[in-house]
Amino acid sequence: MQFDIITIFPDFFRGPLSYGIVRRAREAGLIDVAVQDLRAFTHDRHNTVDDRPFGGGEGMLLKPEPIFEAVESLVPHAIVAEELRRDFDVIVLLSASGRLFRQEMARRWSRARRLVLICGRYEGVDERVAEHLATDEISIGDFVLSGGELAAALVLDAVTRLLPGALGNEASAIRESFSETDLAANSAEDARAELPAATSRPAASGFLDCPHYTRPPEFRGWQVPEVLLGGNHEEIRVWRRKMALRKTLRNRPDLLSGAALNPEDRRLLQELRSEG
Repeated sequence: MQFDIITIFPDFFRGPLSYGIVRRAREAGLIDVAVQDLRAFTHDRHNTVDDRPFGGGEGMLLKPEPIFEAVESLVPHAIVAEELRRDFDVIVLLSASGRLFRQEMARRWSRARRLVLICGRYEGVDERVAEHLATDEISIGDFVLSGGELAAALVLDAVTRLLPGALGNEASAIRESFSETDLAANSAEDARAELPAATSRPAASGFLDCPHYTRPPEFRGWQVPEVLLGGNHEEIRVWRRKMALRKTLRNRPDLLSGAALNPEDRRLLQELRSEG
């Protein structure tokens, strides 16, 4: 199985690749792991990978161009969903705004031909990566990391140990925690999510963060939402709140259960549900 990790800190993975099951699986030829330096896919003299978000706000976002170029150098048909399903290439964006990573995801991905892990940094990743490139957007828990590298190492380990021959005793992977009970839990979550499951953070309210966009304003025909370019701070605030609720409803509906919703939140949720 082929793993590709896209990061701005490639040296980070020297440790995780050199120990335990991952090291043994590499030595046995069960997996091949290639770490891609995102800056190698930039074309300016400063190797710029980030820019400021449209609509204002703190932090910087990873730009879409180098990420798309990096992934497409590995998976030429990356944005053609039908071919991805046929060839079973999985492109995962590690994100605090994604669905929770579960054992059944690891089991499903262990049957893939290639698993590409995109490590976010800074305030997050331009939303067009999640919308048009990643096949899955996942979070490893309800906490915030400085970047996706630790999460990528975790996913690499969890998937590798499920490959035939990776463990000394194959039965041990079947009888472990989460091997059976997680199947039902994840199936129920998938049934609630209408869309497929970057590093952005959960909003202070307990909801997921809203989508963020940076330059360029148009990328391959995908436009930054007009409201973020208009400069009306109140319209931007309401749009961000609505989109945060939308992403939470899609990826983590469990966070809405028992949440303290103000009248505006309830109105926006009603709008989202009426919009389908």
